[in-house]
Amino acid sequence: MDEQNPQEYRKPAAEELKARLSPLQYYVTQESGTEQPFYNEYWETEELGIYVDIVTGEPLFSSRDKYKSSCGWPAFSAALDKEEIRELEDRSYGRLRTEVRSRLGDTHLGHVFENDPESPNGTRYCINSASLRFIPLEKMEDEGYGNLIPEVTGRE
Repeated sequence: MDEQNPQEYRKPAAEELKARLSPLQYYVTQESGTEQPFYNEYWETEELGIYVDIVTGEPLFSSRDKYKSSCGWPAFSAALDKEEIRELEDRSYGRLRTEVRSRLGDTHLGHVFENDPESPNGTRYCINSASLRFIPLEKMEDEGYGNLIPEVTGRE
């Protein structure tokens, strides 16, 4: 994937985010919250396209790497570009997990797990729908993500 230009994506001020995001989106992305499993927007989405950070618009995941998981949240076997995802130690709730955040927006996305038997490669990015915006394949060009169409279709 082409290197993203950090100037293209910026994190708005907290006041703007509070006005633009729903209370759930703000809670998940800015306060490291978690939405309810199985009752979230993209858990069962199978349409072709990309998932971008709802805060900044930076591209994070492709539908090509999304798979059916019993976890109750959208699950991806890989990020579009691992450099766009930051992994941090999370010791909340008395467990050791790996939190994933977007690089430029510092948006809380969810967690990544290894050795997931449902994942095609053993890696499961378990991501909150509230932290994402889905852009369908047919709208990617119009929304400025045309360079990522091969990441969705597998064709150059």
